[in-house]
Amino acid sequence: MLVKLTRPALLATLVLIVGIALPGQLAGAQTPQELLDVHREAVPRAECGPGSAPEPGLQGEVTVADRASGRSTAGYSCNAALVGRFQGTGGGIVSASYRNCAYMGSFWPSQGLGPTQPGVQVIDASDPANPRLSTTLTEPAMAGGTWETLKVNEERGLLAATGVGLLEAVGYFSVYDISEDCAHPRLLNTGVGSQLTLPLPITTHEGGFSPDGNTYWASGIAPGLLHAIDISDPAHPRVVWQGLTGLEEHGFGVSDDGNRLYLSHLAGVTILDVRAVQRRDPNPQVPHVSRLFWSDGQITQHSIPVSFDGHPYIFSVDEFGSGGVKALDLADEQNVKVAANIKLEINLPQNMDRWSSSSQGNSIFGYESHYCSVDRPQDPTTLACGWVQSGIRVFDVRDLDDIREIAYYNPPAQTNKHFELANSPHAVASIAGVPASGFLSVGRALLEEKLDPLATLGPRARLFGTDLSADWCLSPPEFHGDQLWVTCSDNGFMVLQLTNDVYPIR
Repeated sequence: MLVKLTRPALLATLVLIVGIALPGQLAGAQTPQELLDVHREAVPRAECGPGSAPEPGLQGEVTVADRASGRSTAGYSCNAALVGRFQGTGGGIVSASYRNCAYMGSFWPSQGLGPTQPGVQVIDASDPANPRLSTTLTEPAMAGGTWETLKVNEERGLLAATGVGLLEAVGYFSVYDISEDCAHPRLLNTGVGSQLTLPLPITTHEGGFSPDGNTYWASGIAPGLLHAIDISDPAHPRVVWQGLTGLEEHGFGVSDDGNRLYLSHLAGVTILDVRAVQRRDPNPQVPHVSRLFWSDGQITQHSIPVSFDGHPYIFSVDEFGSGGVKALDLADEQNVKVAANIKLEINLPQNMDRWSSSSQGNSIFGYESHYCSVDRPQDPTTLACGWVQSGIRVFDVRDLDDIREIAYYNPPAQTNKHFELANSPHAVASIAGVPASGFLSVGRALLEEKLDPLATLGPRARLFGTDLSADWCLSPPEFHGDQLWVTCSDNGFMVLQLTNDVYPIR
């Protein structure tokens, strides 16, 4: 028999589970009016043209039958085709690209167990059909697990990352010049790159540049420490501001002028006024502008500032809870509104039984959005996302009232290759089989009587051990003309061609 909760009881439960940090974070924040709203529609499916190999189940699903039969080892595609791949020992969590080069993030502590030297793998993709390993960056920051800090600044031709270790650490920091020879990055902060002080220590899990490339921001999850590193002189990085923003923080986006930082937290976004840091005031103050919270998705991952006809928005991505991607209207910073939602069919409350029964046996992540990118920040036409076990998903976002999927590529499952993929967090996490990322979304569907608890179980239910029957696509797919360059945990670096004239959108 299903348990039925009244709306007040459900509200109390969600506030307890989702908003455990709210009391300490709400000072000066706007009312969390989005707290109970749940989006219940998927974007329209892509219309697959010639050469496609469509997924047979729900949109975004790798079915139980395909996992059992081995069909998932062939992968699925819709208006996207593989051009070339460099698998190496797996692809870390977040990777980056610049011109004809790609940089595969490192995952510590397992990477050193593989056949190659630990560090960031530099891929020369001058020939996209035959990408090859150019060199490996082995400075402490690079060998120490870059997690979600490995980023490129196009403006200055810089590559940077911190050493995160496992989840969070007091990180090393290294900056490279990639403007002259991207296949052979040149370390700029020699000496300092091997120290833990800049001159102040930083806690790291996520990082990224301001658009002008003069500031590298690092965030450290708990206890909510945020750090601004001045790299106007990359040979001598220095911390110019540190602040405690709350109990938890994750990734972020920075406005085009560098004056606003959109910080992801437990389940929502905090807007910070960082203009004093951008100006390099001697004692910069960073006030909170506003906050928005929600329960439709948790562990908000990062934000992408964009504008449509000059109107400011951010795309905000949720890592847990099947929240998908939200477009937030920033016209009134004190009253941020959710303008649009992007979910796949497998993310809907009524499909949580399928979400659970098919994604089991593949460790922490199920079918969740993780990292996205747009083809351009002003008037973007296309959003591409790593959607973990759903692969790479591509959306037409020209009209926020009519977002639709136009392509996807879910790479071939690398079943039972655990010991060949020492740099894959998916392979390393194979000790556990339960997809914890859906804990709250599955629980909410149960409370709403959308599923029978027994329906969430099946032949794949297991507490320990995984079979890698679907890859984890965590990294942002990056646009290189009509190609996407992306890294998935098991398949490594891939060049994907968007086909059937779905891009560029005319």
